[in-house]
This record gives sequence, structure tokens and C-alpha cells, in this order.
Amino acid sequence: MLSRGEAVAELTAPGEHFELVVADMHGLPRRVFRNAHRSLREQWLATEALGDRPYLIYEDEVITFADAHRIVNSVSAWLAANGVRKGDRVAIGMRNYPEFALAFWAVECIGAIVVSLNAWWVTEEMRYAFADSGATVAIVDGERLERLPSSMRAECGIRAVVVARGDAVDGAVPWADVSSDPAARMPDVDVDPDDDSTIFYTSGTTGFPKGAIGTHRNYVTNNWNARFSAALAAKMMGAPSIPLAPAGSTSLSTFPFFHIAGLCGMINQSVFGGTIVSQFKWDAGEALRLIEKHRISSVGGVPTVVRSLLEHPDRDNHDLSSLTSIGQGGAPPSPDTILRIGKDFAGKVAPGNGYGLTETTAGCIGIAGAAYLQRPDSSGLPSVGTDVKIADDDGNELPRGQVGELWISGPNNVRGYWNKPEATAKAFVGEWFRTGDAGYMDDEGYVYVVDRIKDMVLRGGENVYCVEVESALFEHDAVLDCSVFGLPHDKLGEEVAAVIVPAAGHGPADQDSVVEHMRARLAPFKVPSRWFWRGTEIPRNATGKVLKKDLRDEYAAAPAGGATS
Repeated sequence: MLSRGEAVAELTAPGEHFELVVADMHGLPRRVFRNAHRSLREQWLATEALGDRPYLIYEDEVITFADAHRIVNSVSAWLAANGVRKGDRVAIGMRNYPEFALAFWAVECIGAIVVSLNAWWVTEEMRYAFADSGATVAIVDGERLERLPSSMRAECGIRAVVVARGDAVDGAVPWADVSSDPAARMPDVDVDPDDDSTIFYTSGTTGFPKGAIGTHRNYVTNNWNARFSAALAAKMMGAPSIPLAPAGSTSLSTFPFFHIAGLCGMINQSVFGGTIVSQFKWDAGEALRLIEKHRISSVGGVPTVVRSLLEHPDRDNHDLSSLTSIGQGGAPPSPDTILRIGKDFAGKVAPGNGYGLTETTAGCIGIAGAAYLQRPDSSGLPSVGTDVKIADDDGNELPRGQVGELWISGPNNVRGYWNKPEATAKAFVGEWFRTGDAGYMDDEGYVYVVDRIKDMVLRGGENVYCVEVESALFEHDAVLDCSVFGLPHDKLGEEVAAVIVPAAGHGPADQDSVVEHMRARLAPFKVPSRWFWRGTEIPRNATGKVLKKDLRDEYAAAPAGGATS
């Protein structure tokens, strides 16, 4: 049985399919896969051979790969005929409708740049994205069209708006008019690996959002990391043949496509020949029905989504035997959820987790299966070709086991922020990207992310990592959801506060039990001193991250204990 290091060395050796070479990426040396595709266009064109295999399923609609190629050809030809050229920006904003994926491939295949519009944005936030990116064409659903008044379009220089799943009002062009030309041919465009591919806006919790510029090589790297992971697993198990890519499967997409994790998941499922099932919005009960109906093998989502699926009262009334993996990302999952997946499915479903950010083109650190069950609080090991270090404030690498800032280097890193050279210089230091996350590495190289640095509570000179406290809270039966954050304290600087959404049949009367539970698991200074019980959901953004600033503002002057909003 080969060790992981030995297997990696053999798979990436000269002449092998996954050979690594050094390439120049925007002036920085990066280790990349020699045989990787040149672009997303090349990857999409390779799926044409999949013909009548189901590709996109939404409600009762089934779009095959052959259907998809006809539509993508039509949309790409329409875009080119309406003046969209390589490097131009085209905004896409909608729910996880099939049209999102089809529009994305059409834009990428002509070398234009997709500007991802967060579907939660209001008009002013969209105005900022259009003004900053310079997008001149938008492809949106009916809900987003309502937030794009003609006056704003004229102000931002938006020449055309295509609408899917909605009425074509106020000068918008119906999706059917651009997607149904059977004779259309995709324009012949040469797309290079380091050409810009997407602009994804960060959450903007500390000011205006920054548009991270992803390249074709970034996305191809993410895809080839998944290919390599499948090959590595087979190699380490001594399989007689090594897969060059994961087999096509059926997945339920719960991450929004406008989020980097959702987009990368969509891309990978597409190029592996998989089938993507999507919903109008997340509904755990409906998800259980879809898993059974379509024999879905993989589900991934933010931790709150996964928890709601596992804890749904109808779960045992559905046949979930097709499931082989449940992945989590977007926010730190609680270790008890990982262990529950292993227990409830008797080891037949592999839990997985990926760590990444918009700036690292989604996951570049990962863990799954038995290794995850053994280390449920770890984010895993870096992808091949990716380097990680834990650094002090000056960028010096810290010893193993010591907490510092997580820095990442690799071909997955975006090239910077659109129109923001100062922000780019601050976040990208030489070959490294500063994540803003606090973490450490163990002696085997596994990465542990303990908190966002800005969310860490400094209590009387002691660092309290909120993720650690939240993980302990989730172990108590009274806790359905929770968040931990710091509140001002006149003597300690900050004190630890916790807000709890109680599970059914529980509430503020359980507080003594919860406190006792926490005191048995954590040092006294980590145990919250202010407790709040909440009857409504904890506020989160579209990607599942808790809006801790909102919580701090809400509870700063609130009396502790008892039921609140």
C-alpha cells in the first residue's frame, strides 16, 4: 500500500497524465498540470459527445447535453451578433435555473467575462456591480429584471437585457429569442489559459465589494484537482486502473450558482458528464424526494443546509440508498454533523469538506471519507500544486500547531481585484494570498481553520475562537442553530456572547444545562458570559455565512438571557 506522498509522486511524475510543470501565471511561477485543458471553452466542447445523457433537471424539465449544446451555440452566436467580444463583460443574475448554466457556457465559449450578480442584491448593489465591472449585457430572471429599471440601465451603459423565467418587459429580450436558433454556430474564438473568465464580488462586509478576477486556468485547475483526487484515491487503494476523471454522477446543487462554490460544482459536474438537479430554493423535504426520485448520489451545501437535511422528520421515509457523498463548505461545519453522517449512514456515505474562498476559486484544501471521520474539525490537506503556510503579522511562517493567518499560494489564486490595485496589493503578497482566516497545521500537514481573524474575540488578553465555541454548542440537544461573537466589556475589552435558536421542545429553560455542558468542554474564559435565545433564524448572507456584525449590533444593548426576537 502506497503512502499518500508516494502516490502523489508517482501520479505527477514526468510523462504521467497528471504531470506537474512550472508555468508563468501573470509573472508568478505556479505548478500546474501539463495536460490540463486550455480553457473552459475546450472543456465544454468536449461534452458534446455526451449526446442524450441528462444534463440539467429542474422540476419536470430535463435538458440533455445535446439540447444544451444547441442552446449554448445559439446564445453565443446571439451575443457575438450583438457586439459582445472577447474580454467584454456579461452579467448573469438568477436563481439556480438551467438558463444560468447555459448562459455561463455561452459567455465563456466566446472569451467574454461573466460578472456574477448575487441574486439577493437590491437595485443599488446591482448598480455598483455594473458600474464597477463595465458589463454591457445582462442575462437575468424575472425577479432580477424588476431590480434593473431602465433609468439605471441607461446610466450604467447596459445595451441589452435578456430575461429567462419572466416576462420580457421594459425592452428586455426573451430568452427564447436568443436560445432557439437550431442553425446557430458558436463563434470561433481562441481562449488562452490566463484569459479572464469571471468577476465575482466578495461579500463586502467591510465596505464596497471587491470583484475577484478568475481566469480560465483557475477553473480548469479546480476541475483537475477533482480529477487528481479521484486518481489519488484509486492509487492509494491499489486499484488495477486509475481513473482520469470522476465518473459522471447525479448531484443535487444547493449552493447558488452565483457563489464560487456553486459555480465550480456546476462546472465540474458538467465536464465530468454528470447530471445536475436544482430547486427553486432550498427545501429539505423536497430535497429528500428528489434524492429518491432521481437516485442522486451526491449532495453538497452550507452546514445549515446539510443539518436541515439530516434532521428532517421525514428523512427515514425516503430511500436515500443512492447517496455516496455529502459535502459541506461555505462556512465551518460542526464536527458532530460529520460524525452523524458516518453513524447514520453506516459508513456508506462519505462526508466531505472543502476550504476555499472566492479568491482561491473555491476549494483548494479538502478532506473526505475516513480521514474526515478521524479529524472532524479539520479542513484537510492542500491540493497538489497548492502551498499553505500559517503566518504571523509580518508573513513569517509559524511552527506547526501555532495559530496564525492562513496564507495560500497556487494556480487556483485569482489574479487580483477588478479596478482595485491597492486592495490587490494588500491581499496578494508576492505569490501568496492572505485569507484573513486564523488557523494552524498539525504535524501531518492537515489544516485547521479556527475563525475569521476579524471575528475572533479578545477577552482579557485571551483569544477566543468562535468556531470552537460554536462546535461545542452544537453538541447539545437543545441547540438547533447558534452563533458566537464578541460584545464590548468595560473591563475585559470584549466578552463572549452566544445566541441560540432552540431545537423543538427546548428553550431558555435549558440554559443551565447548556452552560454546564460548555464548562465541561472548554476553558472558563471561552464559555459565553452572555446568552440570548432567539425565536427566528440567525441572519445569514446568500452563501450561508452568519452576519455577525448584524448580531453584534442587535444584541449589544440587549439584556442577556431569556427569549428574544
